[in-house]
Amino acid sequence: MFAKIQNKWHGCALGKYVDSQGGLFIKGSFDTRLFAFLMIALVGGLVMLYSASYPNAYTKGYDPAYYFNGQLQGAVAGVILLLIISKFNYKLFMIPGAYVGSLFSIATLFLVLFVGSTGDGEDTSGDGNTIRRWLSLGSFSFQPSDVAKLALILTLAYILHRDHHRMVSKKPLKTGVKFIDKIFGKVNSYFGISLINESSIPVMKCVIVILAYIAPVLVGSHLSGAIILALIAAVLLYVGEIRWTWVLFFVVVVILLIPVLFATGLIREYMLDRIVTFFSESPDATGADWQTTQALYAIGSGGFFGKGLGQSVQKYNYVPEPQNDMIFSIVVEELGFIGGAAIVIIFGLMVWRGIAIGVNSPTRYGALVAFGVSFKLAIQVFLNIAVATDMIPNTGITLPFFSYGRTALLVNLVEMGILLSISRASRVKKV
Repeated sequence: MFAKIQNKWHGCALGKYVDSQGGLFIKGSFDTRLFAFLMIALVGGLVMLYSASYPNAYTKGYDPAYYFNGQLQGAVAGVILLLIISKFNYKLFMIPGAYVGSLFSIATLFLVLFVGSTGDGEDTSGDGNTIRRWLSLGSFSFQPSDVAKLALILTLAYILHRDHHRMVSKKPLKTGVKFIDKIFGKVNSYFGISLINESSIPVMKCVIVILAYIAPVLVGSHLSGAIILALIAAVLLYVGEIRWTWVLFFVVVVILLIPVLFATGLIREYMLDRIVTFFSESPDATGADWQTTQALYAIGSGGFFGKGLGQSVQKYNYVPEPQNDMIFSIVVEELGFIGGAAIVIIFGLMVWRGIAIGVNSPTRYGALVAFGVSFKLAIQVFLNIAVATDMIPNTGITLPFFSYGRTALLVNLVEMGILLSISRASRVKKV
């Protein structure tokens, strides 16, 4: 009986695909170092989330543990998913991640523009236009842009892995149509470089995918989400060995697109206010710059050792929504410079470990996914802390594993599960 089932499994399309990738599960030891770093960040994030959020929850009429309980549920579900995913062969995510993941993610990014909500039923733009970022499926709601970050990593990693030989090729592009090939030849001669060659096709595939993700996010006025997606794409294209001529081309295109974004209104009024306020010689501490000003007060009052866990003053309706993108300021107020430095160190160790896993991955796909996940984490942590310390304009980027958000937490833990799966196959030391 078992033999018949086994034969049917190996004979079906799914079974053949699994066999072609080396089986359903992956051999290798569990990466205790990465898991330990992750658990420190996760537990520390839960503790600080409760400390930062209970005054705001109470003010809104919720149970003081409202945000903590929601995050804890996401953490438990996420860790279970992480442990399961870490056992599966990461190569199985190649085709489903690229095609199914992209179709689902892009579809939800467009769908949220029409039937989405703000998450709290309030206008969050400040200019009278509702910003829709959440999709609800019954009692469950999620933010499609959080899922899109992982889907983009898996999709670009697959394309760059599959088409690598063409990505690095300098051979002239031959279409078989004489007049088109002649035009391509003249373009290359005019610029004096092989701009249009065999690498053009995989690069254009990547560009189409990137635009399909970023366009609906920009239309939905989620600038921070678009920035992160663009930076993730840039890192993966660089690691995927894109030629410098394409890098120069993309830089020029981005510069030319900036005035278009302003002219079309995709850069909203409240975004402009944040940028203007940041560069102003006299910041509006009681208006547009209120959140950043209060966050700086929190950081400054923390000193070296902090006021003590739970002793923050700024979380009492001074720092708006302290459980979200400004939670780092509350951490530093309560735990001081030492607490802030500890967060930077633990995230630094996680990123370093992820890069080491990528470098030692036996496959290009595994390396690209590991680099994508690691740099996504690094980008978000850097931008969040840079905003909290007033190094860059306020962008609303959350701090992974610390800021409130079950969707983001689940996605982050799934990413770590995939990274742990890649680690099992890598040559990196596990203990």
